[in-house]
Amino acid sequence: MREEIELVVAGNEASDLLPVHDATLLAAHGASQGFWTVLDEGPVEDCLALLLQRPDGSWTAHHQSCDAGAEIGRTEDGEALAHHDGHVYVIGSHFGSKRGPLRPRRAFVARFPEAAAASGPAPLEIVRNKFRLHRIINEALAGVPLTQPGELVSERFIAATRARGAARGKAWTSRLAVGDVPVNVEGAAFTPAGTLLLGLRFPVAADGSPLLVELADVPAMFGPARSWPTVVGVHVLTGATGPGELTGVRALSARPDGAYDAVVGSIDALGKESAVLDDHPAGGEITSRHVRFRLPGSLVSPPPARSGCGAAVPERRWPLVLPVERIADLAPLHHVEGLAETNGVRHYVTDEDHRITLFHT
Repeated sequence: MREEIELVVAGNEASDLLPVHDATLLAAHGASQGFWTVLDEGPVEDCLALLLQRPDGSWTAHHQSCDAGAEIGRTEDGEALAHHDGHVYVIGSHFGSKRGPLRPRRAFVARFPEAAAASGPAPLEIVRNKFRLHRIINEALAGVPLTQPGELVSERFIAATRARGAARGKAWTSRLAVGDVPVNVEGAAFTPAGTLLLGLRFPVAADGSPLLVELADVPAMFGPARSWPTVVGVHVLTGATGPGELTGVRALSARPDGAYDAVVGSIDALGKESAVLDDHPAGGEITSRHVRFRLPGSLVSPPPARSGCGAAVPERRWPLVLPVERIADLAPLHHVEGLAETNGVRHYVTDEDHRITLFHT
């Protein structure tokens, strides 16, 4: 059975779906359960919302106020949410508009203590990385067979961004190189080892399979001696796509049993003048599907501690091929943006024009 609920939060669309962990937050809203979502238009401090179920089974939406301090108004396009150590993390797309160029406002990671949201504006820490993650992800992907960006994507997303940065004297220009691929982050989930899996909508593997990039030391970005993450893995989700399909990650969530759920689908939206689809038209017709995968046991055990900015992560080779189990075909939908399972019920959220559609199966 499928049940659909339409909600409105600031006239906006939703990205991702993250279960609320903190009982005091649910109690403050008189809710039996709830999910975080992030709205993808506007600065991140204006774009966090709760989707809440009341004890009578009805649903409501609540726009969460946040205090971004000195970073107010300096971000846009939050796409992915993840829990770690009592915090909710929000990750920007690190991408650009459909025709380019890349936008530094979208290259950010933010976080807030979930419990603090129960008693007023949540204190939101924001770290804008100025294409540092773009650089380290591109270096990690250098040895991975990819579906290469076409001439239009390279021109509009890489060359045009470099030219724009150089004209404005931006130091981040040096972090973009000829031959780079634009990175579009759409999903995120922390592992038990404290590493962060990022699900990429673009690029995809050479055979069209979706890609995950695994980062270590993400919390150290927020420490007093700020340091930047390192890539410790690149993973290919095999069996998630059909022959000739180009399929990206649309959403990612960690399961209590140690597995991960993902929604995979098109590499960009149809009908919106996408440069990515101009170069790769076969990547637009893919409908959404729900898949499940596991990381090998050696990747999920907490690594030994080390001094400095974080925990040591065992060295491993990549890309690592991760077979998926197909859980649900979500056709004819192209725009499922988040998923979570609670009490045996699968919840999905779709990116609709000026509304949020939450549905359950």
